[in-house]
Amino acid sequence: MGTIAQQRRRSAWLFLLPVLLTIAAVAGWPLARTIWFSLTDARLDDMAATSFIGLENYLFLARDPEWWVAVRNTLVFAGVSVTLETLLGIIIALVLNARMRGRGVLRAAMLIPWAIPTVVSAQMWGWMLHDQYGVINEMLLSIGLIAEPRAWTANYSTALAAVIAVDVWKTTPFMALLTLAALQLLPNELYEAAEIDGLGPVGQFFRITLPLIWPALMVAIIFRTLDALRVFDLMYVLTGNSRATASMSVYARQQLVDFQDVGYGSAAATGLFLVIAVVTALFITFGRVRLGAEPGR
Repeated sequence: MGTIAQQRRRSAWLFLLPVLLTIAAVAGWPLARTIWFSLTDARLDDMAATSFIGLENYLFLARDPEWWVAVRNTLVFAGVSVTLETLLGIIIALVLNARMRGRGVLRAAMLIPWAIPTVVSAQMWGWMLHDQYGVINEMLLSIGLIAEPRAWTANYSTALAAVIAVDVWKTTPFMALLTLAALQLLPNELYEAAEIDGLGPVGQFFRITLPLIWPALMVAIIFRTLDALRVFDLMYVLTGNSRATASMSVYARQQLVDFQDVGYGSAAATGLFLVIAVVTALFITFGRVRLGAEPGR
C-alpha cells in the first residue's frame, strides 16, 4: 500500500497527468517541431522541398552579428526594465500598504496601465513620442529641457531607452500588485515587536519586510523576466525591425516571415528558448527559489 506520503504523491501525479498531457500537446509539440525545423533548410515559400542540414543554421547563427545585437538588446531591455519595475513596484506597494484615505481608489487606478493591451499602449506612446506632434516633446520644450523636438523611437541612441520607459510605465503595476499581496500577508506583531526594540522603518524593511517577501518577490521577478526576454509586440509596434531595439523575438520573426527562412528562423527561436531556460535556471539557483519544497524544510 505504501505510506501516506507515497499515496499523496501518486494522487498528485494522477491529478497532474491531464495538465501535463495538455502542456505537452500545446507547448511540447510546437517546440519539438521548431527544433526539427531548425535542423533543416525549410523555406516558407516551399515547405515540401526540405532537407536535413544538421547544425548549419546554429553555426551561422553563432557567427551572425545581427543575432548578437538582438541578444544584447533583449538582455539590456530585460535587465534594466525588470530592475526598475521591481524597485518602483516595491515603493508603490509600500505606499499602498499604508493606511490612508482613498487607498482603494489608488489601487484600482494603479492597474490601468497594466490593463491596457500592449499593442494599444505601444501605439499610444508612439504618438506621444512622435517628433512633430508628440506631447512628450511639447512638454520638454515648454520647460526648456530640450532645444528642439526629438524622434525618440527613431534615434539609435534613444530608441531602446524609450522602449524601456514605456515598458516600465506599463508593467510596474504588475510588480506592485504582487508585492502588495505579499506585504498584506505579513503579521503586524513582528513590526510591533520591532518598534519596541527600537528598530526604525529602514531597519524594519531590510531586516523584516524584505526577507519575508523575498520568495514571492523572486517568483514575480522570474515571471516578469521571462516575459521581458520574449518581448515582441512592444518593440515591433514602436520601432519595427530597427537594429537599435530588435529583440530576439523580433529577429526570429524577421527571418521566418520577412525572409521566409523557416529553418534559420526556427534556429533563432530555439536560441531564444535556450537563453530563457538558462536565465530561469540562474534565477532559481542564485535567487534561492525552492520549487516544490515541503513546508518546514
